[in-house]
Amino acid sequence: MTHTRPSHPSKIHIRQAFTLVELLVVIAIIGILLSLLLPAVQAAREAARRIKCGNNLHQIALAVHNYESTFSVYPASFGTDASLPTASGWSAHARILPFLEDTALYGQIDFAASYETATTSDGRKIKTLRMPLYLCPSEANDVPRLGSGGAVDHYPLTYGFNMGVWFVYDPATTTGGQGVFVPFGRVTSGAVIDGLSNTLCAAEVKAFTPYFRNAGTAGPTPPANPAQICGMGGEAKMGENLNSNTGHTEWVDGRSHQTGFTATFPPNTAVLCGAYDVDWTNMQEGRSPTVPTYAAVTARSYHAGGVVQAAMMDGSVRPVRSVISREVWRGLATRNGREPVSAP
Repeated sequence: MTHTRPSHPSKIHIRQAFTLVELLVVIAIIGILLSLLLPAVQAAREAARRIKCGNNLHQIALAVHNYESTFSVYPASFGTDASLPTASGWSAHARILPFLEDTALYGQIDFAASYETATTSDGRKIKTLRMPLYLCPSEANDVPRLGSGGAVDHYPLTYGFNMGVWFVYDPATTTGGQGVFVPFGRVTSGAVIDGLSNTLCAAEVKAFTPYFRNAGTAGPTPPANPAQICGMGGEAKMGENLNSNTGHTEWVDGRSHQTGFTATFPPNTAVLCGAYDVDWTNMQEGRSPTVPTYAAVTARSYHAGGVVQAAMMDGSVRPVRSVISREVWRGLATRNGREPVSAP
């Protein structure tokens, strides 16, 4: 007689679900890991932006060299020739376009006419065009400047040319400052006697910078400290609306508060007037036949660590920290000061 062994039911494995406490622990661990990872990701992105920014400055400096090789002078900061009307105040940025592989746009510019009305062949206003090479990737306000009715009026830039320390231009004598880029300028490479590696070409500036202009009261001695600026007066171009702060918002305009910087104060110096970190211009170039232009237009950037990137006249690009001494910074901004300084 055969006995059949009773079969046993299959064992059922039940997977226990996460408890609420375990779930919260996992979420907390993920949060901690993300908080540790995020700064590293942000740092990597900023490093990439700084590299791109430095490359932009390098290309601009090379374009300046190629311009000088072609015309035997560096581009004027404002105006083409003293005989032309003041409306011809195109920037050096516009003049170097063919050396930045933008010959097509350059060919559509009449430098004897106003940049306010200049248009491309397809009807766009040149002043409203976004020029990627003139914008740092870290710039917080890479947006057009709007005019009345909300229409696009200008496009900003974030690289200014070296226009000296404080004195920029005297219209009565047609004398320019000690920077490389001067109004109606005819500065040659031979005039940069401090050496190309010891003389600034361009540096970062912030778009939509608040500023004062046209007080017409300043003298040849630069202010000793930023606190003096607010009391120097002038027309205030600033406000809570971004488009009320119009410094460095016109890449076509060769005036110092738009496409230049001066070394009155070291990079990223806070020139505070109330809630605003300002620039100051005694008189806009081309606005008066007698009043000189003095300007405190500070190099600024959004890079971490108080760093502003600057291109030297030899084409090299250097990070310059806000702790650089005022004397050294001013020495680097002069082309012929014979100061015993070296690039940072």
